[in-house]
Amino acid sequence: MKDITPCLWFDHQAEEAANFYTSIFKNSRILNTSRYGKAGPGPEGQVMTITFELDGREFMGLNGGPVFQFSEAVSFVVNCETQEEVDLYWEKLSEGGQKVQCGWLKDKFGVSWQIVPTALAELVSDPDPVKSERVMGAMLQMTKIDIEELRRAHAGA
Repeated sequence: MKDITPCLWFDHQAEEAANFYTSIFKNSRILNTSRYGKAGPGPEGQVMTITFELDGREFMGLNGGPVFQFSEAVSFVVNCETQEEVDLYWEKLSEGGQKVQCGWLKDKFGVSWQIVPTALAELVSDPDPVKSERVMGAMLQMTKIDIEELRRAHAGA
């Protein structure tokens, strides 16, 4: 199967975004940068596309102008094993952006992210519907997801 690479359309911030994202995620790097030439359509010398890896997954940023905006219809899920990971990605990605609800945030470029502890899926999938419902109810009250709070809800505490 061919690789599938998400392409993020920016007005003119693709290089800034790629540098921001690669500074947050481990095992990340800029792979390739192409710039507009005299033929345009962007200003000569400006980044046209930038390809980068985030923890081994390839992305492309495109400076295509202000025609399109990001929406919550597409988001990137960051699965976190620990509360420390949740806290790290939550704080860094939301810096200059917007903290929303239930682990969702928009970064300073308008890209939507879900910062989700892996414990959430485990606890909300409990075969006991009462426990599962308590976990879901607790999560729906949160902005940043708190693993210990989910566990307390699961236990009925």
